[in-house]
Amino acid sequence: MSQQHNPTPPRRTFLKKTLALIPLAAASSGMMALETKAAPAAGVSAHYVPVYFNNDEWRFLLAACDRLIPSDANGPGAVDQDVPVFIDRQMETPYGHGGLWYMHPPFVPSAPELGYQSKLTPRETYRTGIREINAHCRRQFQKAFADLGHAEQEQLLTALEHGQLDSDSLPGTLFFNQLLANTKEGYLADPVHGGNQTLASWKLIGFPGARADYTDWVNRPNQPYPLGPVSISSKRNA
Repeated sequence: MSQQHNPTPPRRTFLKKTLALIPLAAASSGMMALETKAAPAAGVSAHYVPVYFNNDEWRFLLAACDRLIPSDANGPGAVDQDVPVFIDRQMETPYGHGGLWYMHPPFVPSAPELGYQSKLTPRETYRTGIREINAHCRRQFQKAFADLGHAEQEQLLTALEHGQLDSDSLPGTLFFNQLLANTKEGYLADPVHGGNQTLASWKLIGFPGARADYTDWVNRPNQPYPLGPVSISSKRNA
């Protein structure tokens, strides 16, 4: 892998602008959140035993999710909200095993609108991508990704996003897009799926969640909904 440094892109304004539709929507935007104002709390993730990821992979996932959506003045970040737990659980679903797509050759470059084209399942994309990034970090920094400083981690994620950190087995952009999409999904999902444990993202974008009835508010455009969100299991964030 080869690395180049780029200026850090804008942070997570997409949360307020484009993701007020459904909890599991994955918006198309660049990398988020490259400066923090407060150190992230451990979240339940600190006590969670991963089902799919091994220890090195789990440490990478915690560090990477923390850089993509950190805790700051806007609210709790991805690690606080157990997004890594969401991603780990997804790896043991048909989605993680590639069961949602036709996974037979030929595998050729194609337009994004033609759907998933990689020969790697999401599980394999994570396993291969984390292995390659950690190997690169050990060659360049003599440390794993999780042991680097925030600035170095952000530079590596930026290089991945821009296709400047590839390996023979996996394009960096493909790995970054997988990681970013799943991080967004976990941050906006209903807590029953593992992430968004305090409904912080729903409160941030004004999404009411699974409230039984708020039709009286439909005809009030541009007025914020006055009540906090409610999850499928009746969790609330006032």
